[in-house]
Amino acid sequence: MKTQVAIIGAGPSGLLLGQLLHKAGIDNIIIERQTPDYVLGRIRAGVLEQGTVDMLREAGVSDRMDAEGLVHEGVELVFDGKRVPIHLTELTGGKSVVVYGQTEVTRDLMDARAASGAPIIYSASNVALHELKGERPYVTFEKDGQLQRIDCDYIAGCDGFHGVSRKTIPAGVLTEYERVYPFGWLGLLSDTPPVNEELIYAHHERGFSLCSQRSLTRSRYYLQVPLTDKVEDWSDERFWNELKARLPEEVAERLVTGPSLEKSIAPLRSFVVEPMQYGHLFLVGDAAHIVPPTGAKGLNLAASDVCYLYRILVKVYAEGRTDLLEKYSELALRRVWKGERFSWFMTNLLHDFDGHKDAWDHKMQEADREYFLNSHAGLVNIAENYVGLPYEEIC
Repeated sequence: MKTQVAIIGAGPSGLLLGQLLHKAGIDNIIIERQTPDYVLGRIRAGVLEQGTVDMLREAGVSDRMDAEGLVHEGVELVFDGKRVPIHLTELTGGKSVVVYGQTEVTRDLMDARAASGAPIIYSASNVALHELKGERPYVTFEKDGQLQRIDCDYIAGCDGFHGVSRKTIPAGVLTEYERVYPFGWLGLLSDTPPVNEELIYAHHERGFSLCSQRSLTRSRYYLQVPLTDKVEDWSDERFWNELKARLPEEVAERLVTGPSLEKSIAPLRSFVVEPMQYGHLFLVGDAAHIVPPTGAKGLNLAASDVCYLYRILVKVYAEGRTDLLEKYSELALRRVWKGERFSWFMTNLLHDFDGHKDAWDHKMQEADREYFLNSHAGLVNIAENYVGLPYEEIC
């Protein structure tokens, strides 16, 4: 097989890149080691920045998002039981976010891929990347017991943190930056109406909590828990009781509880590799960076990577601008580090680090809260980062 761009991974970043390239007339093949059902079974966040929404519309996959997605013009932070509204639209000149689950984004992109007839190969095993620094890169994999090969011009590594793409780059090329946090998030998904119109990020002496949502009838809630906790330790009843204890009384009183559809614990970490490209291979999304979910940046940073790589490849094929290829990592990383900073900031602002920070750190945490929540400039800072910073032009 031959194609212009081989995309490794059929998560939202790989599917979005493939859809955009297809609409631009650039041939691409997506290779995924899992099944479609497995990909759709991943439970992820769903707060979409304006830039991500615009990309989905440009890709032609926004009909259901525009009909069912919930536009949010604000969020709430809670400290010491006091609710602090962050009026996103007022503070950012009209920008907002859309709550639309990542699973639904993936489903829309999968449907669009199927309708386009563009090739996608699921259940591909032993995927390997070759000649990344040569003139003729190619991908090999096994499918139904047969070894297959795809020759291509470029490879997009959209296969996540544990994928093969980043691991193919020789040792010593990449610089890794990592911060591991001493707690995780226990998440519960339920078919219950959201407790609040806007998302609530709550700090409490018992630990952080988040009241999120997927629709007007489906909610997603999170609790900060020790890394030693296991899902089996948390019955639905225990989860709901603990959530109520961490929320302001007037919020807890109207919380509607119900059976969990899914429960899981995710450890929090920050991770970045530099550079995000090696020869003809370009790393996209979780293959190059991980953020703690506190800033709602994971999917949005992946979408910004897609935006830069897509726009560069369009200019490469339409205008012969191969000089732009070397700018991908620089452009992507500038936005990645800003997203990492905001996620780190929000994580430090909202979580309880009992036993893991000294007295100085606690005083700095208090000073940050005092400034950012009582200053117009501080509120603007939070709002601008939450709705998403603008993309740079490629020229």
